[in-house]
Amino acid sequence: MVSSGKADAVIALNRFGMGPRPGSIVAIASDPRGALLADLDRHTVSLAAAAALPDAAKAFRIVNEANARRQAKTVAARKAREEAQKQQAAAAAMAPMAASSGSAEADADAKAAAEAIPDPGRQFYLDEARVRTEAALTAEIGFAERLVWFWSNHFCISADKIQSMSGAYEREAIRPYALGRFTDLLLAVESHPAMLFYLDNTVSMGAGSIAGLNRSLGLNENLAREILELHTLGVRSGYGQYDVIAFANILTGWTLRAPAADPERGGEFIFNPRLHEPGAQTVMGKSYADEGVEQGRAVLRDLAAHPATASHVADKLARHFIADQPPQELVDELARVFRDTAGDLKETAKAMVTSAAAWTLPPSKLRRPSEWGVAMVRAAGITDVDGLRFTQGQRLLGEPLWRPSSPKGYADDEPSWIDGLGGRIDVANVFAERISGQVDPQFIIETVLQSRVSAEVMQAVAQAESRQQALVLLFMSSDFQRR
Repeated sequence: MVSSGKADAVIALNRFGMGPRPGSIVAIASDPRGALLADLDRHTVSLAAAAALPDAAKAFRIVNEANARRQAKTVAARKAREEAQKQQAAAAAMAPMAASSGSAEADADAKAAAEAIPDPGRQFYLDEARVRTEAALTAEIGFAERLVWFWSNHFCISADKIQSMSGAYEREAIRPYALGRFTDLLLAVESHPAMLFYLDNTVSMGAGSIAGLNRSLGLNENLAREILELHTLGVRSGYGQYDVIAFANILTGWTLRAPAADPERGGEFIFNPRLHEPGAQTVMGKSYADEGVEQGRAVLRDLAAHPATASHVADKLARHFIADQPPQELVDELARVFRDTAGDLKETAKAMVTSAAAWTLPPSKLRRPSEWGVAMVRAAGITDVDGLRFTQGQRLLGEPLWRPSSPKGYADDEPSWIDGLGGRIDVANVFAERISGQVDPQFIIETVLQSRVSAEVMQAVAQAESRQQALVLLFMSSDFQRR
């Protein structure tokens, strides 16, 4: 009979970690809760495999330079073509011909330039995806990694808009602070060039600023609105449109260095006083003196300490890890710990792990596609990954890596993903076909999962017509889809 220690180990690995892999259930069965807490203490801020990857600003500069070279090559090709046409016309003693600028010729020029100078941002994205996924596959438990993923989605950006920085943003603004103080995480995220670019703060300028008066351009509210609504307080928490506008004015000047003007440091964060709206501003009833960049930082610190932020963060954590409708007493307890520890994210995570609900509620959460994919590969005992293949799989299942459709990030409830289960069959089939020669489904059930699956699943796997079919049945079972 399976021990309760093993049962709790399964909960620990599925609900809080990245899923069981060979030997992991047995390894933590003596103290699953302690293993989760130890996983937080072992959290590695930097990933050794990412050492060769460029930081966000450097990646931005490299891509910007490639784009400039590609555009120059396209222009040069167009001018050469126009000159050749003029020479042909002159040689034929014809009337001067207007240079052709048809779309077909222009498209051909652009295609040739793109082939000669490919986009380096695409490779940066795939390299970052590989490093991130390998970290999830090789983690002993993966609780700390799951928290990195959680916060990355909470403070999401989109690679569709800023592909070159998407992976580096997570490494620089999320990973180092995921188990620190929420204030530090918030400050790092909101001042990161990727976030400023994604939410258009780079084009925001105060109407009364030097740049605003000279260019007759104005305010962009995106960053201020999403910080209040999504990143900190949450909806219906007491702020109004006046607060959004005031906060947006405070954040004017938060931008990044232009690579064309600064080839050495382009893409880095900078506070530009020429864009900043002068004067004091009032947000949530509190006046903030104009102290340049510190004016915005002061607002962020106060938002991080606001009781509504504690409640918002606690609710999202409980919904992600425990249940779509978590017990209110759990949410209240996490909010209390968050407030009492001044936003200590490690202590808040520990409070969640040591709660009764964490170990008594049934596994009702439907794994998101990325979680399910990693759990499937871990169960098969595979630790290396093809970045292109993995990102393609996530895209097919509706959760392309670092590409949410809005600043809300990917949804964290069953109704948002249940219709996509049919697509998972196709992915499971392809994966099972690839590994069926080396991976025995019975080994996964008995050794990896320690027989912690239902009798119905065991029977279906045993009666399958092939290893491939058996693996698909196992990976598509409710026991495997839920955590």
